[in-house]
Amino acid sequence: MNWLLRHPGLLLAASLLLVGVGLLGLAAWAVLRPRVVRVPDELPPGFPAEGFDLRPLEELLERFVDADGRVDYARWHADPEARAALERCLAAFARYSPENAPERFPSGEARLAYWLAAYNACVLQGVLLHWPLESVRDLRTPLDPVAGLGFFARLRFVLGGRAYSLYELEHERIRARFPDPRVHFVLNCGSASCPALRPELPEGPDLEAFLERAAADFVADDRNVRVDRARRRVHLSQIFSWYREDFLAELARRGVPPRDRNLGTYLRRVARGERRALLEEARDYALVFDPYDWSVNARSPAPAGE
Repeated sequence: MNWLLRHPGLLLAASLLLVGVGLLGLAAWAVLRPRVVRVPDELPPGFPAEGFDLRPLEELLERFVDADGRVDYARWHADPEARAALERCLAAFARYSPENAPERFPSGEARLAYWLAAYNACVLQGVLLHWPLESVRDLRTPLDPVAGLGFFARLRFVLGGRAYSLYELEHERIRARFPDPRVHFVLNCGSASCPALRPELPEGPDLEAFLERAAADFVADDRNVRVDRARRRVHLSQIFSWYREDFLAELARRGVPPRDRNLGTYLRRVARGERRALLEEARDYALVFDPYDWSVNARSPAPAGE
């Protein structure tokens, strides 16, 4: 210490360094500090004593989601009762989950349906809480190092008594426990390039057919899979790039030989009808991953007079 006192310049530098470290710590705390989304503890009317009823959420989606999976956030946000109805759905998710009430979810289908519906409901609440919003990636502090961190990591939603970020919910509760890549065609992150938001979500044996249909519909949409014959290219959603290993792992589980484990094989397996024939024709085309559209998946206002 005496040596430092004899060298005031070094003492000043050390002090500034400590201040800088402290400021960095405060900045990190500001970026990573979770914000738990709270809702009143009121369940939907007539919520059952056994099982878990997704119908109240489905009814809201039927009201505010169009045939293309776009959400009328403006109308939903302007309707206090509809917003309260979503909060009652979230209260049910907050009170019960397969983790703290396993007796309500007797099958794997029921558990997966819960987590898929919970994710989509939490995204809807996150957007409505910050409406109007041009993109979920706009929800950030000036110090966020990655766009979208505020929405997917800092916001926390209570499910079964435990608070989850959307990132944890997708990767730790869904992908890690249900290794079925078709979940990527149902999870909706509130963006235009996401899979279409579907009002219905079967929770029993019908879930398998639902997932098959969701996969086929996603691949049939030119916004997600587009064959360019002129340039001999297949344009794909970034989802196939981000989760490539999930799709290839599914092919391995299905017994596909290693030499055939590629995205083209997966696409041909889930496609139907004309789309499957088109992808068969494009077997040797190059794969191109298109930019992801992060603009919010809001329904466009109806033209005047409608």
